[in-house]
Amino acid sequence: MRKACMFLCGIMAAALMSGCGAQMPDLTQEETNLISEYAVGVLLKYDKYHSSRLVDTTGYDTAADTTEEISEEMPEQQPEEQSEPEEVSTDGAEVVDVSEDEEVQQVPATIQEYYGIQDFTFLYTGYELVQNYPPDAAEDDVFFAMDATDGMQLLVLKFMVTNNSSMDQTLNMLEHGARFRVSVNGEATQGALATMLLNDMQTYDDVIQAGSSMELVSIVEIPQSTSVETIEFVLRGGEENATMVLQ
Repeated sequence: MRKACMFLCGIMAAALMSGCGAQMPDLTQEETNLISEYAVGVLLKYDKYHSSRLVDTTGYDTAADTTEEISEEMPEQQPEEQSEPEEVSTDGAEVVDVSEDEEVQQVPATIQEYYGIQDFTFLYTGYELVQNYPPDAAEDDVFFAMDATDGMQLLVLKFMVTNNSSMDQTLNMLEHGARFRVSVNGEATQGALATMLLNDMQTYDDVIQAGSSMELVSIVEIPQSTSVETIEFVLRGGEENATMVLQ
């Protein structure tokens, strides 16, 4: 760069000296243009602010270097663990998962299972609504009879009990602590009436022959105007109650 400047200074000095009487060689216009182009090329070649690239990418290189430096300085981040999506109920109700909860105790829903009665089965056969029970018994033949109170009627639930063994067996319901409650049409339950009927299922205590059956009953009072639609029979006396849906 220094030599180029000295060279150009020499040319300029020669031009100036031509005005002071010094004799300069005559140059054609073409030669003058060639010298000018050469001088400009030399200056540009050694000019640090000039780049021969069509596009100056110095800025891009610097930005890339800066990005690499920042990447090296920043610690590598571990990807966050994706949590499992929560279940959302489409109808707005809360969803509860009980798969790991304690197993719900299954209460037996038959009389023989609930009270642990061996060799006997109990089958519900229907009901009747009467004002007195037994309804068609002659007074001389009945040990005990009962009448409904005013405005009420008796709902008599009937069960057929069968001795399935090959021997005569005594069925003592008092021994098993049998107690019953009844709900009609979803109303509050009420206890079965305590009677002196020989075939009252709560208090029955007698022998049933092998392979034979006996009809037992459980009775409650309901309003005279009641039309029976549903009946629930609640077994009590064990650790938990059990409900039999009779109809």
